Amino acid sequence: MLPHSPRSFSTAPRRSGRDSADRTAPASATQKRSPQKSPTLTSIGKSSCFLTSTGDKSGGISALCLNTKDGSLLWRRDFPLAPFSRHPFNSYASSTPALDAERVYFVWNEPEHYRLAALDHEGRTIWERDFGPFVSQHGCGISPIVYKDRVFLGNFQDDQKFVKDSPRSGESFIVAVDPRTGKTLWQTPRRSAVVAYSTPCVFEPKNGKPALIFASQADGIAALDPDTGTLFWEYDQAFDKRTVSSPLIADDIILGSCGSGGGGNFVTAIKAGDPVAGKKPELTYQMKKSAPYVPTGIVMGNLVWLWSDSGIVTCLQARTGEIRYQERVGGDYFGSPVWIDGRLFCVSTTGEIVVIEASDKFQVLHRHALNELCHSTPAVALGQLFIRTEKHLWSIGSAKEPTR
Repeated sequence: MLPHSPRSFSTAPRRSGRDSADRTAPASATQKRSPQKSPTLTSIGKSSCFLTSTGDKSGGISALCLNTKDGSLLWRRDFPLAPFSRHPFNSYASSTPALDAERVYFVWNEPEHYRLAALDHEGRTIWERDFGPFVSQHGCGISPIVYKDRVFLGNFQDDQKFVKDSPRSGESFIVAVDPRTGKTLWQTPRRSAVVAYSTPCVFEPKNGKPALIFASQADGIAALDPDTGTLFWEYDQAFDKRTVSSPLIADDIILGSCGSGGGGNFVTAIKAGDPVAGKKPELTYQMKKSAPYVPTGIVMGNLVWLWSDSGIVTCLQARTGEIRYQERVGGDYFGSPVWIDGRLFCVSTTGEIVVIEASDKFQVLHRHALNELCHSTPAVALGQLFIRTEKHLWSIGSAKEPTR
């Protein structure tokens, strides 16, 4: 289907699929702003909303910064991008910006270029990197993350056999760069099969070093050392199809999903390896009925909620995979749910906001129609829910002053 996976919306990468930036429950739409062109997802700073936009058929990519209080445009920076063949559900601006206290990081590609750029919060370009050709039948879609003092970017490309008339296979790797200069700190080669859109997350075990968790068809679920890029462990039998959703962390259980436009989606859960003790990762369970392909799920405590592309929500026990319920909410989904104060919010492709209770009992609490195409995941910050639709950025809730 499409390379639109959920991304980080704040300075820290998602660890469990929930957004804990704010527990305020948005009640009503307060603002609607037209950011123009085709949509991507959103990153929120203290009083600024960063997003990308594209002319799609005409090409080009723009980095935008909007005021979170009134939606006014603070600045816009345009970068060249020549149109090229991609999946009809994909956009040249699929990747979500990542940010830290000083900079915001943007990713885009052309067939001969895979670019990562850093701008300061005033819109000035600090540095720009080109990691070379990007071989894919669909275009890119993975997003960067910021963790501690590094920017991490996955680069999972297609094998030549999956791209019509391609003269070469893609060179896949994971790279860490210095956020101040863009200089490569380490680069770890990865195998190429089909392009992956799964933005990584961070695993912080109770006893052991933190690890970057990446998911791809070629490498399965893999853990890398953020400091050196060294491979801690991998479970390469996790998937037999493309990965789009991001991994989920539930204590020492890590979940990921794979799928295709033709179906056959499934979720794989493994027990994380332990490089210090010499333990390899182990398969815990798989879920093959009504599994999500594009949306990323939510973990809270011992429960996991999986929201499928076709609008079926599954609640299961994280450690055992025991299904507590599996119910249809209706609609089709490319965006992922977010957790706010005991509720899950998710937006359908037609722009319907669906709110359900975040418990092991299925209950739909609210529905609200925006009546506009939406392929994005909401961002939560400052007491507001920010939703990017095809032609607008919506602010729902009451704005709060940022914490100093």
